[in-house]
Amino acid sequence: MSETLLQLDAVTRQYAMPRERLWQTPALVHALRGVNLELHSGRSLGVVGESGSGKSTLARLAMGLEPPTSGRVSVLGQDLNALTPTALRQARRDFQMVFQDPYGSLDPRQTVARIVAEPLAVLGQHKAAAMREQAADVLAAVGLRRNDLDKYPHEFSGGQRQRVAIARALITRPRLIVADEPVSALDVSVQAQVLNLMQDLAQQFGVTYLLISHDLAVVNHLCDEVAVIYQGRIVEQGTPQTLFRAAGHPYTQALLAAVPRLEPGARRQRSTLLAQRSVPASACPYAARCPQAQAACDQSRPELRPLGDAHQVACHLDLRQPGLAHPD
Repeated sequence: MSETLLQLDAVTRQYAMPRERLWQTPALVHALRGVNLELHSGRSLGVVGESGSGKSTLARLAMGLEPPTSGRVSVLGQDLNALTPTALRQARRDFQMVFQDPYGSLDPRQTVARIVAEPLAVLGQHKAAAMREQAADVLAAVGLRRNDLDKYPHEFSGGQRQRVAIARALITRPRLIVADEPVSALDVSVQAQVLNLMQDLAQQFGVTYLLISHDLAVVNHLCDEVAVIYQGRIVEQGTPQTLFRAAGHPYTQALLAAVPRLEPGARRQRSTLLAQRSVPASACPYAARCPQAQAACDQSRPELRPLGDAHQVACHLDLRQPGLAHPD
């Protein structure tokens, strides 16, 4: 078994909503609910789900940008929330982040040299010449030129800006890169270039990705494992080959059914999502929308259970019955 880079143990994250009245107790939003997850070296993991499912919250907790309400987040065996600010800053040498928006994640007042070398400066390296040389090296690795060092972000296209952001993440030679929707803000014609670049960098530098995305094709292209998240819970996990060809959970099947297919003469599959209905808090969170919901779904919340080799599903259905797995 390869080394565990990232581990989440029973992680929950709650947010207090603004109060409507002065003395009112604020309502709580449960972004993550008891998430257990492991990411191993060399096995990039994609986390997929619809908007509001908790994907970006998971990314922020994995980076130590905010603490969990309960549970433990560990990177390379270190509990991020037990580290002092100085120790956490030093630990971030091994894990970096690429944000979604290449237009908002780069400081427009700084040169590319300053932006890319910033993680080194934060880690205490003060030799400007050495940092500039390292910045030039990682720019070359992402397909940019040395004379781009003295340019500003507005002088680049969206795809080039995301390459700068990737270079900034690479400069500390991290073991793990958390990428939160890294290509969703880019034109379709540029997305493939950035994804191919990320794939090449994984092979060249030994980087492992935690990829947050709503795009199943992006995850299929880049990841070795996939976790499907719904309302803050992992409902299915396995390899892309398993999940995208023989999905077990009805929610994963609905996500796959919503993907457009370029098949002449083929009709788009009708959505299987039902209108929302009230379900108990202890019930399966997907029971309100599931077309295959049974009485057990309203009575208890299913836990992840093995369905096959490295394939887990949180569902009460007998998934061994024919017709319940998603067809090719």
